[in-house]
Amino acid sequence: MKVDGGLGTDLTKVPNAAKELEAAGYSGAWTAETSHDPFFPLLLGAEHTSTLQLGTSIAVAFARNPMNLANIGWDLQAYSKGRFMLGLGSQIKPHITKRFSMEWSHPAARMREMVLAIRAIWDTWQNGTKLEFRGEFYTHTLMTPFFTPNPNDISEYGVPKIFLAGVGELMTEVAGEVCDGFICHGFTTEKYLREVTLPALARGRAKAGKTMEGFEVVGPSFVVTGSNDEELEAAATGTRQQIAFYGSTPAYRGVLDIHGWGGLQDELNSLSKAGKWVEMGNVINDEILNTFAVVGKPETIASELGRRYSDVIQRISFYAPYKSDPERWSQVIADLKSA
Repeated sequence: MKVDGGLGTDLTKVPNAAKELEAAGYSGAWTAETSHDPFFPLLLGAEHTSTLQLGTSIAVAFARNPMNLANIGWDLQAYSKGRFMLGLGSQIKPHITKRFSMEWSHPAARMREMVLAIRAIWDTWQNGTKLEFRGEFYTHTLMTPFFTPNPNDISEYGVPKIFLAGVGELMTEVAGEVCDGFICHGFTTEKYLREVTLPALARGRAKAGKTMEGFEVVGPSFVVTGSNDEELEAAATGTRQQIAFYGSTPAYRGVLDIHGWGGLQDELNSLSKAGKWVEMGNVINDEILNTFAVVGKPETIASELGRRYSDVIQRISFYAPYKSDPERWSQVIADLKSA
């Protein structure tokens, strides 16, 4: 199982952070699109490492267009010498329409078309195929030599792998059909992964006439760990609050429903609207915490992650919404890589 880390988006810290992740034995590093652009750090990360794979988890797809993403993906793949992974996500309607001032409709169908458009553009650049992509949401029919990158840029590596993040079955099925991998949302349980996510991915693969072989599932998992009771309690508090935040989102209710906890979403949503953030975390009891997170001392984490996920995911990253030192993770990484 490949073990990935988070790179962060503070450009002044990225070079050292990337070096440290590579030296610590991580297979890859991901950036998230929150308050900063997710692509710039990967350029720096590529410059200061040689083996670390680098990807976005995620870049907001609908804040951009296929041509823009095709350009960025191509250039980062070339500069990193084949180590770039384009991870996309849809975000939710209010952010797309009110924050990015972009269109929102039929997100799963739109995402499918976006990925196919990116691939069509890459095919034109790589193989000289006439660009003739006409879809419901995107149309790309013009490409002249002046705007065409040199195919030798990535001839040794091929085009980047495309990963898609999601929770709902429609988006997950799209990932299986048109992408190379799927990024599980942190708000995913083993039960939801096995009973909802994996079957949806398999349906998508079947649509494309493919099996799950070669397809990478990335499993961000909440991990609550510490070397003593005080550290464990602090980690649990931060994780309960993050689980509560996700649980308050209507779009993620299906994850709670499968455990019979659907009513919890209503309670958390009401608390969030009242701004009662601390109270939200207190609603997450030990049963819920242990369902969403692997909890224990560092020496116990790898075996439990392996028990839950080793047969169904190919990459894993730790979702730890609390302050911790890198040493806390060194044993976990070593244990997972040797398993």
